Amino acid sequence: MEETKLKPVTFVSGRYQHNAQNTTQQIMLLNALKITQDPKKLREMIGVRTVADVFRTLDKIAMRKEYHRALDKQGISFDYVVEKLKAEIDHGFKSADKLKAIGMLMKSIGIDKYEESSVGGGSWEDALIKASETNTLPQNRESETIADYEVKVPELPASMKDIKDKEKRSGQSLYE
Repeated sequence: MEETKLKPVTFVSGRYQHNAQNTTQQIMLLNALKITQDPKKLREMIGVRTVADVFRTLDKIAMRKEYHRALDKQGISFDYVVEKLKAEIDHGFKSADKLKAIGMLMKSIGIDKYEESSVGGGSWEDALIKASETNTLPQNRESETIADYEVKVPELPASMKDIKDKEKRSGQSLYE
């Protein structure tokens, strides 16, 4: 019998898709495992080409779990990382290191990129400047109460009224 030589799973970005980090598929696989254990059905559920990709994804999940366990044994957690970043920001000696720490923190919460969006034909900054010139910016709302707002309930379409009437009649028949 010929022995097959399997390649190890690596986390290298390249032109081969099976080497890429597939976190979304890993999450989908974990949820799919709650439903079935059949590899062919799992392949269809997570959207991979072969059953081997399902097993590669399982291997990646196992390695991630082992890696996080090793980090935890060494006392490295998210609290530790954030604590060290904060210490660098507060007490760092080099301004370049402070900027890198702030950049890492901003990236971790998703505000590291500046992207212009077209709001009314201009950027969000233009919309903000225009709103401040016309004095339509939100003011202090401490004095407002719930009574200051008027709620307009939309009228139900005829088809929805029929459905609600049927539900009401069937509910009344249960208590008669």
